[in-house]
Amino acid sequence: MKTGDGMTLIVKNVTRLVSGFIAVFGIYVAMTGHLGPGGGFAGGVVLAASGVLIVLAFGGRTARKFITESTCHVADAAGAFGFLVVALCGFFAGNFFARFIPIGRLHHLASGGTLPLSNLAIMVKVAAGLVGVFIALTTFGRVLLEKKSPDRPGQGTMSFEE
Repeated sequence: MKTGDGMTLIVKNVTRLVSGFIAVFGIYVAMTGHLGPGGGFAGGVVLAASGVLIVLAFGGRTARKFITESTCHVADAAGAFGFLVVALCGFFAGNFFARFIPIGRLHHLASGGTLPLSNLAIMVKVAAGLVGVFIALTTFGRVLLEKKSPDRPGQGTMSFEE
């Protein structure tokens, strides 16, 4: 890793400490979405914020060693497949998206039936999609900056004409 990649050492160390907590909070928001505000989409956005923070702090080249585009594609497909599995298991239990897990006591984690599983699948899909889009946008910006030649006006800045 070059010394110019990413942000300062302080930001990188804080990111190492904080990104795990942000990811765990995103999972918590998704898994307890049936008990209060939250759910799969909100948890996925919080989880994606952890990945975006890593990309911003460590720079695109270093972050792509851990979070690649293909990883995002696989996680996105796995989230969609998990959601489909929950729906089909309900279908085989009697109705599409039918509850095949019994409901526990009211206001407890196990009171959601199949909702926590659906929220978990949606969380994975949303997080992978948002991080994938962010990585694609950072790659696009880097490609534009690398394509500049000395004979072009406005070198060092990006414009819409490029």
